[in-house]
Amino acid sequence: MDNQQRPGSNNNRGLLIKVAVTALVAGLLGGGIAYGGANYMSNRDTTSVPAGSNKSGTATTSNMKVNVSSQASKAFSNVKDSVVSVINLQKKTQSSSTLNGIFGGNDSSSNSSSSGSLQASSEGSGVIYKKAGNSAYIVTNNHVVSGSNALEVILSNGKKIDAKLVGKDAVTDLAVLKVNSADVSKVASFANSDNIKVGETALAIGSPLGSQYATSLTEGIISAKKRTVATTDEATNQQTGNATVIQTDAAINPGNSGGPLINLAGQVVGINSMKLASSGTGTSVEGMGFAIPSNEVVSVINQLIKNGKIVRPALGIKYVDLSEISKTQQKSILKLPSSVENGVVVMETPGASTPAGRSGIKKYDVITALDGKKISTNSTLRDLLYKYKVNDTVTVTYYHNGNQKTAKVKLTETTSQLNQ
Repeated sequence: MDNQQRPGSNNNRGLLIKVAVTALVAGLLGGGIAYGGANYMSNRDTTSVPAGSNKSGTATTSNMKVNVSSQASKAFSNVKDSVVSVINLQKKTQSSSTLNGIFGGNDSSSNSSSSGSLQASSEGSGVIYKKAGNSAYIVTNNHVVSGSNALEVILSNGKKIDAKLVGKDAVTDLAVLKVNSADVSKVASFANSDNIKVGETALAIGSPLGSQYATSLTEGIISAKKRTVATTDEATNQQTGNATVIQTDAAINPGNSGGPLINLAGQVVGINSMKLASSGTGTSVEGMGFAIPSNEVVSVINQLIKNGKIVRPALGIKYVDLSEISKTQQKSILKLPSSVENGVVVMETPGASTPAGRSGIKKYDVITALDGKKISTNSTLRDLLYKYKVNDTVTVTYYHNGNQKTAKVKLTETTSQLNQ
């Protein structure tokens, strides 16, 4: 998906955002607006303006009350006190890096320094979903808390409190935080996202552009129940997989990420995560936001509470998509037949204790299939791999020095050192 933006964090925290409000007036601009030209002047009523006091021009307001209560406002009232702003605090750093290429030489070099002082790096949203004793738990997006050295939460009453990261998952873009529950008065409940219908009203709550607009409400509909969109790694900008999400036309803006998408019963049906800003041709796009379905949210946060991470199977390799390698290098270095057009390239020699290493897979081998299912991109590899469980055995089809081979690989648990 081109130009897919995560609306989560308002990364311009240090900038003063000025909103220009234009009055809607029908005035004379420049040369002015002519109303009949000379005829207007000659036909003008010349009755004079009354003289004397202007006290008769005073105005009053009516005591009439309009009942504007609606199901949408009731749903908002039911959830708003559980919605928070999440502030990502980071140490001030300065860094520089250079990339010398995929093959040969030094891959990268960097120099960085840290001042040690924390400052607000970005802001997002979150929703309190459980209160137990003196603890309360908040779900938000992984990209809202990514890279943080500390976290703060601003409650709906404006009070700022410290938050602790319980666990996060980059694949689903979800994270769980824990705060002191002393000032927590409301928690949200989750609906069954399988029961939502296209066309039903959807409400998004969050902090667009940051906490100065906290608890903002936007209204729309469910545009699609299950929309498959590509996900990317923010650090490398590489496609990492595909996500099945809820599509909505409720306005979602930077700072909304991690906030809830709710139904008219005031239940959370999804966690707002991303929006489509423009198409590949540069066409501006409006009203295409995406939320992680509540059923997946509940499954992920329960695993994060239990383990602090999501346990997934891994081959134990670092890789890039074959399309990122030039045709010349595919032939000269990978020695790949021209008939092979899709796959992933193993970029480091797998450790002897990893599944791939034990199975004889080596650096610059090109994996093209898992259990006979072809791999077109690295995202396809990940999507296929995550259908298995830890300790499952899969047949890996790959090319080594131009020769096609297969290997039986017993999958193990992912670790922070493994790309896949």
